[in-house]
Amino acid sequence: MTFGTSGLLYRSNKLMFDEETRSLWSTFEGKPVIGRLAGSDLELRSQAVVTTTWGEWRREHPDTVVLSLDTGYGRDYSEGAAYREYFGTDRLMFGVPTIDRRLRNKAEVLVMRVTPSSGEPRRVPVAISVELLKKQRVFHADVGRPLVVVTSRNGANRVYDAGAFGFKPGTSDDRLVDQSGRIWRVTENALEPETSGLEKRPRVAAQRAFWFGWQAQFPETLLIK
Repeated sequence: MTFGTSGLLYRSNKLMFDEETRSLWSTFEGKPVIGRLAGSDLELRSQAVVTTTWGEWRREHPDTVVLSLDTGYGRDYSEGAAYREYFGTDRLMFGVPTIDRRLRNKAEVLVMRVTPSSGEPRRVPVAISVELLKKQRVFHADVGRPLVVVTSRNGANRVYDAGAFGFKPGTSDDRLVDQSGRIWRVTENALEPETSGLEKRPRVAAQRAFWFGWQAQFPETLLIK
C-alpha cells in the first residue's frame, strides 16, 4: 500500500490514508480506523525509530541516503521553523479527552507497546521519560518483559530485549558490558555479543512522542519517570 498524510487528527494523533482504499489509519497502532478497511485484521508491523543528531547518525552510518531539502517548494525547512512558537509553550493546539499532569503536556517520552514474555496477546503501552533516560543512559525496565534502554551521549534512545542479562555502560556509545564483564556491541538491529556462544538480544520497536499525545491514545499507559 501507498500511504500519505490525511491532515486529520484523532486525539491529537495524525491519521494516515492509503491511496488504494482511502481508509484512514492510526499512526500509533498501525490499524485502519475509518473507511473500507476499518474493522479488518490488518495491522502494520511497528519498526524501531531513533531520534538523534545528523552528525551522530552519519558517523555510524556514512552511506545513509538523505532526503533533499531542495523540494521545489518555497518553504523554510530549518529545524523548528514550522512550529517553534507552539513547541515553546505547554499549550495544546487541539483538545484531547484528558490531561495527565504527571508530566508536562509536551514532555518527550520514549514509547512502545510491549508484548509480555508470558505470551499474553494484549500489548502493554509504556512511556519512559526522556529526561530520566538522559540521567540513566543504560536503563533496565521490566514491563512484563525485561528491556534495556541504551541512550547515547547525544540523547539517542534504543530499546532491546534484555533477556536474563544485566548491562552496565561500556567504553563508548556503541559498547555495553554485562554483569559478567562481557562486551556487547550496540547496533541498530540488536545487542551483539563479542563472546561466542551467546545469542543476540533483539531491538524492540520504540519511538519518541509527546506525553499528551501518547496518553490521549493510551490512557492506561504505564509511565516510568
